[in-house]
Amino acid sequence: MREERARIPPGQVVTRKWPVLHHGDVPRVDLATWTFRVWGLVEEPRTWTWEEFQALPRERVRVDIHCVTRWSRLDTEFEGVPARVLLDAAGALPEARHVLVHAEAGFTTNLPLEDLLRENVLLADRADGEPLTPEHGWPLRLVVPHLYFWKSAKWVRGFELLHEERLGFWERNGYHRRGDPWKQERYWDD
Repeated sequence: MREERARIPPGQVVTRKWPVLHHGDVPRVDLATWTFRVWGLVEEPRTWTWEEFQALPRERVRVDIHCVTRWSRLDTEFEGVPARVLLDAAGALPEARHVLVHAEAGFTTNLPLEDLLRENVLLADRADGEPLTPEHGWPLRLVVPHLYFWKSAKWVRGFELLHEERLGFWERNGYHRRGDPWKQERYWDD
């Protein structure tokens, strides 16, 4: 029990369920026209179809996830393509420091590039041994487990590499620009 408590950031409560939270409707996605792009400050902008994306190297990670709404879910298993595989394929330029993550319906979130390069950051299409459900981000969601889960954008479609930070949808609407659960960086005034 002590070990489990050490994995829970301040102000969080453990749940075994995986609550569904999002703004607006769940997007309808056609895999025949779906693409994932990496562009901006890269050597070679890249685009993958769903079929090409599925052929990329895959990994599984078991991580704890923490939502800004104060729930934490321990030992969640995700499977997908490590973000660093896509970033390496496009060749991030030395001046790239930030990433604007683009998702369906115009949603975005911002991250320092170094966050996407961590070992356990994935573009996941499976969770707990099953395909993601549309409500949890199918066909693809970003998983950045060391930050609050809004940084793990659902329905993700691309990475735009930037020199300067550009705030995403959630950050422009009151959420913290960083989102570290251990520092309780939930909102702008935290």
